[in-house]
Amino acid sequence: MRSSHRRRLLTAAALVAALGLTATACNSGDNDKASGDASATASQDSSGQDDVQVPSDIAGKLKEHGIDVDDWKDGGWKNWDKDKWLSEAKDFVNPVIKGLWKPERMQNAEDPDKTISAKDAAADQGVSDPEPDPVQAKAEKTPYHENAAPVGKVFFDSPEGTMVCSGTVVTDVNHPGKSNLVWTAGHCVHAGGGGGWYRNIAFVPSYNDLGKSESQLGNATTTEVAPYGTWWADWASTSNEWIDGGDETGGAGAPYDYAVLHVQPEQGSKSLEETVGNALDIDFSAPSAQKVSAMGAWGYPAASPYNGLQMFKCIDQPGRLSLSTSMPTMYRIGCTMTGGSSGGGWFRVVDGKTKLVSNTSIGPTDNTWLAGPQLGEGAEALYENMSKKYGSQ
Repeated sequence: MRSSHRRRLLTAAALVAALGLTATACNSGDNDKASGDASATASQDSSGQDDVQVPSDIAGKLKEHGIDVDDWKDGGWKNWDKDKWLSEAKDFVNPVIKGLWKPERMQNAEDPDKTISAKDAAADQGVSDPEPDPVQAKAEKTPYHENAAPVGKVFFDSPEGTMVCSGTVVTDVNHPGKSNLVWTAGHCVHAGGGGGWYRNIAFVPSYNDLGKSESQLGNATTTEVAPYGTWWADWASTSNEWIDGGDETGGAGAPYDYAVLHVQPEQGSKSLEETVGNALDIDFSAPSAQKVSAMGAWGYPAASPYNGLQMFKCIDQPGRLSLSTSMPTMYRIGCTMTGGSSGGGWFRVVDGKTKLVSNTSIGPTDNTWLAGPQLGEGAEALYENMSKKYGSQ
């Protein structure tokens, strides 16, 4: 047992208490990765089919890549041919398709697993701490909006099918009290080197708020699984390092595996922060793991033995993980959460206030620990650029 174990437990208790946020309302530069006007509206025609209204500038982007706009409306987004899979930072498009994320589709979403072997993780032990003991993930108390209001699930479509990650509502420094920003992992929005932007990216805060089982959700309504609505990403940003170097196991992009979304409600007009009742500040100081007594990771693990329906958390004293001497060191904690928890926020208490300090990026195949990137100057620049350019929309 570590000598700091008692202090770690006390700080962990403060972390759990500080995240107990109650919702107040319920409605049914260079690192920039988005450009153009990606806002969109949607309605249903008389036949009941979704009618997507694609703004002219988005239509222009699609046509530049040989994509027919009418075909996109009729399901052309399912075409993942290399020349149809938009990859460059400026090419992000994500028009709203109203009603696409139905309860059954959400429940069937898979996890975009990002695992590495223990051998790979130990390749450079020079600046890595010993592998942590596993920390058994604990179920968050329900209702989630009273205990972890900023946490939710990120849904998206990839060439492999419907996928799911986790995310966190974060404050918008330029729009206090009215944030529409969500923090998640880069691999939850973009496939990395050789791939492109995922499609139909949406965030559902306090997903399955009461933590119901699969059988209980058999005939669930959208309101039951998404009590605070479905929020579509009209802008997305991730690091250039992830776009260029990320791969199926994290790769050279893992230490830069973070992203921020600007979202809009599928229905309603209030901001995300007003709707869920709170948002977390981000700590961009990239504190040394040795100076932090406890970090907690929250998310919705979806790979076995979990099913993605309930929210879990792990709290541990962080250590250091280096995948290469040429890349920034990552944080690492013991945790048994699996794929699907990717993108979920890591929190720590600073002067009595809970702040987001990292997000889940990679873990080993035996699911005994998680690693997340340090959020330093590059992450802060990405966040500030998103806030300045798109926060008011």
